[in-house]
Amino acid sequence: MEALSRAYGDEALTAFELDFLSNGERHKHALGASWQVPFEAVEPVRPFRWDKGTPGFAGWYYSATVRDHVGYESWLERDRLILLDRDPQVRAISSQPFWLHWHDGERRRRHAPDYFVRLATGQARIVDVRAEDDMDEGTREAFAATQRACSAVGWEFEWAGRPEPIFMANVRWLARYRRARCGRPGAVVGRLLEVFSQPKSLWDGAALVGDRIQVLPVLFHLLWLGKLKADLSGGLLETGSLVWAEGRRQWAG
Repeated sequence: MEALSRAYGDEALTAFELDFLSNGERHKHALGASWQVPFEAVEPVRPFRWDKGTPGFAGWYYSATVRDHVGYESWLERDRLILLDRDPQVRAISSQPFWLHWHDGERRRRHAPDYFVRLATGQARIVDVRAEDDMDEGTREAFAATQRACSAVGWEFEWAGRPEPIFMANVRWLARYRRARCGRPGAVVGRLLEVFSQPKSLWDGAALVGDRIQVLPVLFHLLWLGKLKADLSGGLLETGSLVWAEGRRQWAG
């Protein structure tokens, strides 16, 4: 396999190693010999725990996309996980999928990316999450090495910083309604899409469909899915927020 890697003409395929867990067993191979592993299905290479006095805040988020819990190590990682869960192009997500090992010319280094993402196209994406003001030289070097490894095997690499706060606050709210059960009954879904074929305020449109207590969870689920639209960056969602069906132009009047 190493001979085949060299035939590709990219020394990164042998310079980097991937160290991962699968079915409880540890594996460590050259990048060129392991990049086709379905990393969306592997186990995290380190545990998610939070100890008093530590700067991180770890936990588990239930992903509607994966239909399982996915770990995170900070609120910022949790927010990125929510955004990935809402992205219609994302089909699978795993956290801390592997250790990437390399030598920087002076010493051995390793880095565990935050997320491995499988897209609807089959493409793989590695996501590392860190706020710009928390970046140091070591982190920048680790991200650059990870991007280099991704480039060698045709994976996308994304460095994700802090999301826009108002937009993120709205998406966190909608995430409460991400589960499929919030989209039932189907008759309410159809009626909401019909009512909001012309832009209306969230509150008034919900009332046209029926009892708001029953209608609003379905409405928020459709906003989570993107089948209904609202300006999630312009202000926090409220009763007067303008809502319209996907594919319709927002009313400007």
